[in-house]
Amino acid sequence: MTVTVGHDSSKTRKTLTAGGQSVAYYSIPAAEAAGLGEFSKLPAALKVVLENMLRFEDGKTVTVDDIKAFSDWGKMGGKNPIEIAYRPARVLMQDFTGVPAVVDLAAMRDGILGLGGDAQKINPLNPVDLVIDHSVMIDEFGNPRAFQMNVDLEYERNMERYVFLKWGQKAFNNFRVVPPGTGICHQVNLEYLAQTVWTDTDQNGQLVAYPDTLVGTDSHTTMVNGLAVLGWGVGGIEAEAAMLGQPVSMLIPEVVGFKLTGRMVEGTTATDLVLKVVQMLRKHGVVNKFVEFYGEGLDHLPLADRATIANMAPEYGATCGFFPIDDETLRYLRNTGREESRIALVEAYAKENGFWRGADYNPIYTSTLHLDMGEIVPAISGPKRPQDYLPLTDAARTFYKVVADYRGIDITTPAVEMASEGPAPVAPPTDPRKSVQVEGKDYKVGDGSVVIAAITSCTNTSNPYVMMGAGLVARKARALGLTRKPWVKTSLAPGSQVVGEYLQAAGLQEDLDAIGFNLVGYGCTTCIGNSGPLGDPAISKAINENDLVATAVLSGNRNFEGRISPDVRANFLASPPLVVAYAIAGDLNINLTKDPIGTSKDGKPVYLKDIWPTSKEVADLVDSVVTREMFQAKYADVFKGDEKWQGVEVTDSQTYDWPPTSTYIQNPPYFRGMGKEPGVIKDIEGARVLAILGDMITTDHISPAGSFKATTPAGKYLTERQVPVKDFNSYGSRRGNHEVMMRGTFANIRIKNEMLDGVEGGYTKGPDGEQTSIFDASMAYQDQGTPLVIFGGIEYGAGSSRDWAAKGTALLGVKAVIAESFERIHRSNLVGMGVIPFEFTEGMNRKSLGLKGDEVVSIAGLAGDLKPLSLVPCTIQYADGSVKTIQIKCRIDTAIEIEYVENGGVLHYVLRDLARA
Repeated sequence: MTVTVGHDSSKTRKTLTAGGQSVAYYSIPAAEAAGLGEFSKLPAALKVVLENMLRFEDGKTVTVDDIKAFSDWGKMGGKNPIEIAYRPARVLMQDFTGVPAVVDLAAMRDGILGLGGDAQKINPLNPVDLVIDHSVMIDEFGNPRAFQMNVDLEYERNMERYVFLKWGQKAFNNFRVVPPGTGICHQVNLEYLAQTVWTDTDQNGQLVAYPDTLVGTDSHTTMVNGLAVLGWGVGGIEAEAAMLGQPVSMLIPEVVGFKLTGRMVEGTTATDLVLKVVQMLRKHGVVNKFVEFYGEGLDHLPLADRATIANMAPEYGATCGFFPIDDETLRYLRNTGREESRIALVEAYAKENGFWRGADYNPIYTSTLHLDMGEIVPAISGPKRPQDYLPLTDAARTFYKVVADYRGIDITTPAVEMASEGPAPVAPPTDPRKSVQVEGKDYKVGDGSVVIAAITSCTNTSNPYVMMGAGLVARKARALGLTRKPWVKTSLAPGSQVVGEYLQAAGLQEDLDAIGFNLVGYGCTTCIGNSGPLGDPAISKAINENDLVATAVLSGNRNFEGRISPDVRANFLASPPLVVAYAIAGDLNINLTKDPIGTSKDGKPVYLKDIWPTSKEVADLVDSVVTREMFQAKYADVFKGDEKWQGVEVTDSQTYDWPPTSTYIQNPPYFRGMGKEPGVIKDIEGARVLAILGDMITTDHISPAGSFKATTPAGKYLTERQVPVKDFNSYGSRRGNHEVMMRGTFANIRIKNEMLDGVEGGYTKGPDGEQTSIFDASMAYQDQGTPLVIFGGIEYGAGSSRDWAAKGTALLGVKAVIAESFERIHRSNLVGMGVIPFEFTEGMNRKSLGLKGDEVVSIAGLAGDLKPLSLVPCTIQYADGSVKTIQIKCRIDTAIEIEYVENGGVLHYVLRDLARA
């Protein structure tokens, strides 16, 4: 494609030769020489954004003052939050979020025709890669047929979606689809798509080199920052705007420097390291900030480990976790099959333009943290948040407390004794843990039974060190006669076919199979909630009829409530080797560091240390087995797909022929009846409360991705259309149908609306004051013409970059969300859908205001000349007639965002702009 560049009024464009080619580039040292400021001490992550300003400087969207602001950032101690227009090089999507994005593009083609425009104007201007990776579910496991049976079911369930995506690939320019069964988008990005330094021809036909950058419709787009590629997750709404040429409006971020020293010690893994990093950064507070890792510890940190840390930036709350370019970057590019000419360009460009991490790399940071990697210990995280860090020694003890808290039993009295090797049954008080016989089986399940053990997710399956480690644990356990407990559902779902190749080459897949970790698919499975049913319906029955706190252990990045499985209340993140160990132990009540995890075929107790490989064993295997040729072979035809994909037939039409009976793909209502001119922002008057929600309400709570029952509003909708329950699939797979998704908004089985006492699930009070579903209440209020508001706590909207969490909120008639604080992506998504986020001020919150949900809320100060981040008055009329007026902060953060809201959303803004062009 052709890259459009700006005016370059300061003449920063230079030329360098590398890898046998001459390329133009925009020079940061030249900007310094031109008197634009001092940039040499900026962090590399921020220099990427600065280069973007140099390349697109046009006097309008990017000015010379915007460039100078980066110099001021350094002078002001790492802070200068002015608004800038940033243009990423490309967009990455997965299918759960990609399908609704393509639905929106198709709807925009219809919409622009209604405004008298040309449908062909709705085309991505930037390259877009969509990887179908979120649709495979684990129906079959623990046998050699599992992979093929799951793939067959995936196509059977999702053919409507796949036909639509393949139509999009033909209909839109700059849009490629990686077919099902290839891998997870972030791992495919890391191993193949990403280039670290990107090249394109400009409008004059000259080759231009610049940093590889992207936004992605999945939070864990950040993984590629381990390869020095600046990328982060956005909602589909913001991604669509970016692909249509709209710059990302952002404030120059603060950059937190995280210094790593020392090296990992025997018995620890990258997963143990990242769980500690998550805990530290969450405590530090890095929301809306960049994190950059530096220090001599990076000299001992393989890129696979860096990618694991970068992947979990959403879990520590940062926009990204960036690693600068260094020798390890080049080594990884070479080992994963990138062209030698590209590797030479990456090195030359990085050194020429100030992006290289050498021995003297020590930039200015807004603030810093330090971690000695030699202090890392084996750990897991749970039971419901990634930052709930637990040293492995404390896991059983902590789980005991989890059960006690759930049962409402006080275990703080001196009468409660805890054995050093783990919790022991005690009385009084009564041991809170229960167990029951499984019907028709010769075993019991109870509180703490591990019913899911999943090697899953891009976070860890991209890392050959932990994957080989898991295989070696399986090999040693198998040799001793150990296997998984019969109640454990085991699965192996790598993020790329390369993993399957090297596990086979190392002979480890046979050992994993013997323990029950057969390949179930290449894609995002358990981590996204596609864990499928438990191993036996009798296990699920025992759990639910006896209200057991069953557990899942997974090598993922998300363990939020209700996400992994409706049968599991406590979810723990762990390294792949520990996942295998927990499958063998089968119980969270066991202290893996001291207790036996099983009995050998000789009748002797087996401990974790008996089956744990040494770091040298793992490294030697990785070095000897994982080759450059593997990556080149597996990615040679990455867009081709299998016979099933090749057999999907589509039409050549410019606009989509929406199937009226489809329950997967429907034309959304956003652009119907849309006029050529934008509206105005109005005050909110007489709004009622739809929900009062607590702290850390995630986008999983707001827009769940997993399974749902026939009794839910979404289930009733499908049942009315003769869809049997077995074909419901998941919320995530039906994101192309707004009718399903608006019914699924705020429908998570674990969400708690504080308007109701002790009730879990998507319920509220309707206009008549009676309990009803949030969807039905919303429809009733909308029939009355009554606007709605949501109240929330701290970190509202944490988690996945789910645009449906904002789309569903908007379609439910919510005009404002008032919370103590917002996570970055969700705040942006709300604005992108025309819903205004507000924050409490002066330490006030829903509790201090005594909110019950029967109040009437009005927000003034919005009509007229609203400025970004304004304080506005909010009047709350209580049920007893009393009135209180408070000041709240309007979290429309930038001037362009005000225009988005005036237009009804960012897509409406872009559509009107394109129709006028």
